[in-house]
Amino acid sequence: MRSVILIIVFVFGYAFAKPVLSQVEGAQTTTPTLGQEILTFEEYLGYVKQFHPVAKQAQLALTEGQAQLLKARGGFDPKLSVDYERKDFKDLKYFDNLDAKFKIPTWYGVELQAGYERNEGVFLNPQNFVPDDGLFAAGISVNIGQGLWINERMATLRKAKIFRNQTQADRDLLLNEIIYKSSVAYFNWLQAYRDVITFEQFVANAQLRYEGVKKSAEVGESAQIDATEALISLQNRQLSLEQSRVALFNAGMQVANFLWLDNDVPLELEDNVIPNLEAELEVDVSLQIEGQTLDTFTLDNHPKLQSLNFKLEGLDVDRRLKANKLLPKLELNYNFLTETPDVANSFLNSQYKGGLNFSFPLFLRKERGDLNLAKLKLRNTELDLKATEVTILNEVKAIYQELDSYTRQNTLLSDIVSNYEILLNGEERKFELGESSIFLVNSREKSLIDARLKRNKLENSFFKTKAKLFKSIGVRPSL
Repeated sequence: MRSVILIIVFVFGYAFAKPVLSQVEGAQTTTPTLGQEILTFEEYLGYVKQFHPVAKQAQLALTEGQAQLLKARGGFDPKLSVDYERKDFKDLKYFDNLDAKFKIPTWYGVELQAGYERNEGVFLNPQNFVPDDGLFAAGISVNIGQGLWINERMATLRKAKIFRNQTQADRDLLLNEIIYKSSVAYFNWLQAYRDVITFEQFVANAQLRYEGVKKSAEVGESAQIDATEALISLQNRQLSLEQSRVALFNAGMQVANFLWLDNDVPLELEDNVIPNLEAELEVDVSLQIEGQTLDTFTLDNHPKLQSLNFKLEGLDVDRRLKANKLLPKLELNYNFLTETPDVANSFLNSQYKGGLNFSFPLFLRKERGDLNLAKLKLRNTELDLKATEVTILNEVKAIYQELDSYTRQNTLLSDIVSNYEILLNGEERKFELGESSIFLVNSREKSLIDARLKRNKLENSFFKTKAKLFKSIGVRPSL
């Protein structure tokens, strides 16, 4: 009688348990139950790239670079200035002075200028006497020493162009980082979901086993202690299932942190949304590492190194500007003067206004100190660049070794899981025939559960390492 009851229970148990088992064995397929919706890894990353605030901040970095460049170009904008001063006192016009100037800065230390001056009044300074219709001027201002080959305007514009290029590399780094973190969250969610599936299956098995042993004990074919042990096993499985559901909820909340809508509204994962159990088919494509090998990897286009190289260029501009400060300041001004600017030959060499401005600090302590500091910053960044190159290269090599190891581990662990399944099936058949005990069945099942969970964890580590590879090789995310 005992054998008949147990055989019936296990036959029905396998009939109901096998469809669930197919969800976690071998090449799993995603077959959502009624009402469930799959959030694929590719779809998930699409939300992150387009709508996550950090991804939008990365795009703002490009806008900042353009704004800095526009600001720097303003240093070469033509300038119009008007200086007007008048004094009337006790019915006397002391003076009425107008001085208008128009200046056009050029790339080198040369500035084109034109002006108009009109002065009248009773108490004019003699040097301000001009013809009644005013005096026109056209000329040039040149920095012969400091500021001829490089000056503040030129340096600012060059650094702004470099900064614009650097912001593109920095944007790629920001996107790279947020995609890496969001990928890790998705993979943790996937592992938690696989764990829940695993425990749901074995709770169903433990429930069927307990019902069979309980009925067998009721008719006296089994000891009551066997029913108690089966009940404890069921309760342990239920406890593990509840804990795995809590872990799944927490992992889902971490995934939700990366899901946003276009109007900066955060999304929440509905209870019916599940990860893609076939994520291994889309991970490489979604992370843009498909076909990427160590032999094809190059440091040339890595955004981190490009950012450092652009930083070096900017620091070199600073160094050149500081070195230029060691030269004396010598500014020459020359302007032709005329009353009739519409007549070309009225600009005569004999009618001009010119001068020079010279200054030179005797010890140059400030200038030499600034130059030394600029050289130190440049050297520090050069060393940082070299160290970063070595670090990235060694990290990528280690990741590829790790991926190879995970591939071998996964093969071994899959064999281990299969062997534990064989042991459990054999132990259950022996139990049906009365040649084993519920204790041994539970022990075999626990070993299988541990192996399944270990495989889920190994798969998670494998996917995380691929995400780490995406981050380390500096993939430029496609938007």
